[in-house]
Amino acid sequence: MGELIHPFIVYGFCVLGGAAVCLALPRGGRSPQVLGALAGALIAGLALLALAIKFAPVLPNVYFYIFSLIGVGAALRVITHPRPVYAALYFILTVISTGGLFVLLSAEFMAFALIIVYAGAILITYLFVIMLATQAPQEDQTEVLASYDTRAREPVAASVIGFLLLAVLTTLFFRGVDRLPAPGASDDQALLAEMPRKVETSLRVAGLLREGETVREIDTALGVVRVASGESLREIPRAEWPEGLSVSNVEALGFNLLREHPGAIEIAGVILLMAMLGAVVLSRKQVEMDEEAKRRQAQKLGQTTGGISDVTGPIGGES
Repeated sequence: MGELIHPFIVYGFCVLGGAAVCLALPRGGRSPQVLGALAGALIAGLALLALAIKFAPVLPNVYFYIFSLIGVGAALRVITHPRPVYAALYFILTVISTGGLFVLLSAEFMAFALIIVYAGAILITYLFVIMLATQAPQEDQTEVLASYDTRAREPVAASVIGFLLLAVLTTLFFRGVDRLPAPGASDDQALLAEMPRKVETSLRVAGLLREGETVREIDTALGVVRVASGESLREIPRAEWPEGLSVSNVEALGFNLLREHPGAIEIAGVILLMAMLGAVVLSRKQVEMDEEAKRRQAQKLGQTTGGISDVTGPIGGES
């Protein structure tokens, strides 16, 4: 970490950020949320300024700062807004801004997957749970919020634990940087041997295949593609391959997920299934409560109507 940025600067910003978030969390009565928001904005600006000074020759483009500020501000509003529905909408803004950062890193699959899965599936489940689990307001108290939405139970403990985890994860991230492969050292081109149709289509579009020739073998170690037409066989060296003949980011990620991390896909499916079942259980409970409330209201109205009939007598009858 010391080669990139001094560790005390990172940990100092974590401490200051935790203090700002602690001030911004909602409290009962007078809450210093505005002060916390201003302190958080100042700390974020100082952090970006410190990174800009440190990496002045290779500064990122302006979109990095735009997406970063939007993401940090929206994330802070997620945990400080008193209304859960608005907090969920701010979470959508956080997801979209994070997707923008992924696009800047040329990880377009991660960007669209993040938006589709979180903003399009999981967050919709959250909204359903919030709407179904929230009790309907009374007639004379339509704007009353639950106490657990208007105040944080343990703001200090939550801030300390959250930013302590952030500091630990940042340290682990910097320690793993030196173990990453150098640019261009990836062996993704070896995957071309398992995509003969892609190779053949690319060569045919580039005009490197003659009439009746098909790809017989792809040897990425030697850097040749062997094509055959009947009994004749010839080789196309790597120097003659078209520029677009390479493994894309999405294709490499697909091979990585299905080969090395198949359990992660299964776990994600189980988590989504549990979220769906939880939403169904909560909605059924809410429906049962509504039916019980309707039954009590009907009994109350029936008793009131019966009492009035006993006093006034039958309508239109003899007194």
